Parts: sequence; C-alpha cells; structure tokens
Amino acid sequence: MATLPAGAGPLYIGSEIYRRSTYGPSHPLAIPRVSTCTDLCRAMGWLPDRVFLDSPLAGDAEITRFHDPEYLDALKRAERDQAVSPADRARFRIGADGNPVYPEIYRRPAISAGGVMLAARLTARGGGIVHCPGGGTHHGRPARASGFCYLNDPVLGLLTWLDLGLERLVYVDIDAHHGDGVQDAFHDDRRVFTISLHEAGRWPFTGAAEDRAGGAARNFPVPRGFCDTEFRFLLEHAVLPLIDARRPQAIMLQCGADALEEDPLARLSLSNNAHWSAVAALVRRAPRLIVLGGGGYNPYAVGRCWAGVWATVNGFAVPGRLPEAAEAVLRGLRYNRAAGRSPPSHWFTTLRDAPREGPVRDEIKRLAEQALKETASA
Repeated sequence: MATLPAGAGPLYIGSEIYRRSTYGPSHPLAIPRVSTCTDLCRAMGWLPDRVFLDSPLAGDAEITRFHDPEYLDALKRAERDQAVSPADRARFRIGADGNPVYPEIYRRPAISAGGVMLAARLTARGGGIVHCPGGGTHHGRPARASGFCYLNDPVLGLLTWLDLGLERLVYVDIDAHHGDGVQDAFHDDRRVFTISLHEAGRWPFTGAAEDRAGGAARNFPVPRGFCDTEFRFLLEHAVLPLIDARRPQAIMLQCGADALEEDPLARLSLSNNAHWSAVAALVRRAPRLIVLGGGGYNPYAVGRCWAGVWATVNGFAVPGRLPEAAEAVLRGLRYNRAAGRSPPSHWFTTLRDAPREGPVRDEIKRLAEQALKETASA
C-alpha cells in the first residue's frame, strides 16, 4: 500500500476530467470548479508537479464496498447509451431529480471516488494531508443518485480508512446542505462521528439539531444570514470541543463552498475566511486530514475558496492582490447567472474575501449549548 513519505508535505489530487465535464448548460454544475481551483494554484506557484497526483478511476470492487452493483451497472449503461430506461430512472433516480444523464455520468464520479480512496490509502499508515477538491459528493445513496451526487466518495474514503485499521474517525461537513448520505451510512457506528453545519430548512430537509444518528452525529442547522462571527463561535464553542473529546486518528472535512454569501443555491453569508479557519483548526487536531470539495455554484467563489484551502494547509501567504496569471484565470471564467454579467472587481483581483462579521444570535448559542450538553456521554 502506498503511503506518504515521512516529512512529506500536503498532496493535491485532481483530474482533467473536471475541466471538460459538465452536467449540462442549464444545470447549476455547468461551471468549472475543480479546474479553476487547480489553475489558480498553479498560477500562484503553489502546485508543482511533485505534489500533484492524478485521480485514478475507482474499480468496481472498491465502489461496491458501499454501492449496489446493480446501481453501478445502471450508471455505466447511462454513460454508454447517453439515455436511461424508465425502469432505471424510477429505481435509481438517474436522469431525475436534478441528476441528469451527461457524457461522464459514470467516469466522473468514479474518478472522484478513486481520488478520495487514494487519499485515504496514502494517509492511513504514515499520516499526512491531502486536498481532493473533486470529492465531497455527500448525498449519494447506496442504490440511487441524490442531490447531484451519483457516488458517495466521502463514505468510500471513510470506509477505506476503517478497512485499513483506523477506528476513531471524524467527518466534518460545512456545506450549506446537510451531509445526509454520510451520516446515514454510519448511523449507530461510533467509529465514525459526523458533524454537519448546514442551512436550516434547506434541501434535503434533514439534520435537525436533535438528530444524533444513534449517538454517531451532531447537527447544527443554522439560520439564514449565518456569518463569519457565528461560524467562529460554533467552531470554537462546539465543533472543536466535540472533535477534541474523540481524539480522532483522522479527520475528513467536506468543504462545500455553497455556504458562501455569493452562492445562488443557499442563503448563508460566510466569507471564505470561515472555510480557511476551519481547515487551519483541523490541521492541528489529527495526524491525518483529507479536505474535500462539495457544493458551490458560483465559479469565482468556489475556485477562490478552494485555492485558499490549499494555501492554508501549506501555510502559504495569500497576497492582497493576485498576480496577473491568477487574475487571468478568473477573468477567463463564464458564469451564466445575473451575478456573472457584471462581476465585482474583487472576484478577479483577490483570493481572500472581506470578512462578514455580525452579532452571534441566540439561536446559534443554543445550538452550541445543546451539542455540548451531551459531549461527555457521547
């Protein structure tokens, strides 16, 4: 089994499949995200070839560690035929519910899964940090597509860690949408503790504060307008104490960027400083860390956020003004929404957002108190 060499720095796992692959012109994922992050990191001089690994295509035996073989066969048929039968659509929700048939419908999620499982194998023995922005498809179900997710690569990565002998894992999810597929996969399994911060009342309408998944989860459904100050409060007063109480051998962070204020599919108000602060805090709390991507439907916001994640795990300084090559990456994007017709200048010229501070509402304080009341007995 491959491992990270002793003293090796963070690794970045990516693939060119994300550059040319799209869910279709009218879909929220008709935007370049992973390729934008990769291009920004390269333009900044942060991503030499020696730390970049090409994501492998996951094999059938690896994928069916969690997913139904018949469902996997249906995904392959959909890619081959570029169509889906009424029976497969009804049973597996392929081509339905925002999960379209597109040219790489099997290969793209299989490559994402392959990257996350590679990250788990690389870190299992020697530890280390891996950034895998193509991962994070946290809604995928064993036998159906859900929430733009066809395979659940976080679950497959966590299972890889478990299969390789790790027993105390923490999964943290800061996507605007509840990490329902991951929580349900490890319901009642105390080896994997899931923590999700997500917008209350947002699809998939799960992850209530009272939902403990048999003691294997904590959920923080936050109100609209959730800001950096409130994120920092929950991080410091609830999330980190929950993690510290478990002394994890490994942490996986799903770093979905749809909680950023500029995102069109949520109503939260974070800046990318919140995401980077979470990454910085988690780096110090386990010998193994995998940071995934996830949601995010504004290519400027997503690319800048995830590039900053890579800077954070490496300790790179983020300049106040981007160099010309990095600015050119952002100016080359196209975003077919109202906000993309006249983007603000800082979307082109900076990586770091201005902080979005505000008062900590009582609802946020209650969420922290409720979670910590049960920490000792969890």
